Amino acid sequence: MKIQLPDTPYKYVSEDSQECDHETAFVLTSQNAKYLDNAKENGAHSIVKAADIAPLFGVNHIKIIGITGTNGKTTTAAAIYSILLDLGYKVAMQGTRGFYINDEVAEGKTLTTPSVVNTYRHIYQAASLGCEYFIMEVSSHAIVQKRIEGIPFALKILTNITQDHLDYHNGLQEYIDVKNSFFDDESLKLINKDEIRAKFNYKNANSYGIENPATYRVIAYTMNDGISAVMQNFQAVETFSSSLYGFFNLYNITAAVAAVHLLTEHTIPEIAEVTDNFAGVSGRMEKVSDNPLIIVDFAHTPDGMQQILNSLKENELLVVFGAGGDRDKSKRPVMGRVASSYAARVYVTSDNPRSEDPDAIIKDIVDGITEQQKVYVNPNRKEAIAQAIKDQQGDEVILILGKGDETYQIVYDKKFPFDDREIVRELLAEK
Repeated sequence: MKIQLPDTPYKYVSEDSQECDHETAFVLTSQNAKYLDNAKENGAHSIVKAADIAPLFGVNHIKIIGITGTNGKTTTAAAIYSILLDLGYKVAMQGTRGFYINDEVAEGKTLTTPSVVNTYRHIYQAASLGCEYFIMEVSSHAIVQKRIEGIPFALKILTNITQDHLDYHNGLQEYIDVKNSFFDDESLKLINKDEIRAKFNYKNANSYGIENPATYRVIAYTMNDGISAVMQNFQAVETFSSSLYGFFNLYNITAAVAAVHLLTEHTIPEIAEVTDNFAGVSGRMEKVSDNPLIIVDFAHTPDGMQQILNSLKENELLVVFGAGGDRDKSKRPVMGRVASSYAARVYVTSDNPRSEDPDAIIKDIVDGITEQQKVYVNPNRKEAIAQAIKDQQGDEVILILGKGDETYQIVYDKKFPFDDREIVRELLAEK
């Protein structure tokens, strides 16, 4: 995509060497360096580095919040976005769910962290519309590939570090190191103090947590009907509440409250007044049906599944899930083990098999389950969901995990329409 920039020797910039010409400068990044000669052959006006052109997009005129972690990025980002909007600020948010400006969708879903120039473009759009804050999710891929190069973060947040993307990273330790590298500098930071794998530069570091002493520590909470918590910040003790469910969401909301407190002049009581307005994120602990109670969630890692299942452990659970093809295979048996340790019955099915054989993926998952008598296997996801609904009795809760608000199933390189929530509604209507 060509992007027009005013007051420069060139008229456009592009990361695509094929788009370069005498009016277009080639933005050199770690991903496209191998196409440098092609850009020159196409008559690129000049070669520029991503970090050098960042100021031209107004990155220094807006407060940028970057959130990384295995789980919780999307909910924490959305909670901060919601709170800031309710406090009267103009805000933009970029992440897994798309790009939003001032409570409106500007672009649909894309990569968690787009290419560096596309992020610059989003920042420019936000700044031009008067946004004071820009919230973005930062993936481990983006850190490695320098897709955040040149971005001056006003605040960096760590949610947690557990197993994910080991198909891309060379083992868990490399993945941990990549996440932690985001916090090597002296910028303002907000770290989950209960994350034992966290390593960071202590200068300008703040923390939040529940189990360990922290700058923002939850010292008491109840989770009977949503979340109600008491937070201590130095000598001040304040309360906040949320309609969200789950212990993991207590961390997400605490991080959001702490982030807004660090970046604005508002007191914690002022922030707490609007936290309950945040209703959550589509496809994250989304209740699709009350009777029977059916919940859809995006959890697709062992830790993510455990957090969801643990938050509902007082209930009898029927769990439907699969694992993505062409992705980290080592997590599959662990996901099976986690699901079977909490669920009364487990329904193992397909979840974006891509180029892999769905039956082979399912076998990897089932290999981690010792109590085979509680397992139902069907690679047809709709039929697996239908079987769970058919089996459900009394107060049993059905959890459908892995896809959240995705509206497709990926088979080979094609996307076929498939939305867990719509399938549930369709099946219940037939029932």
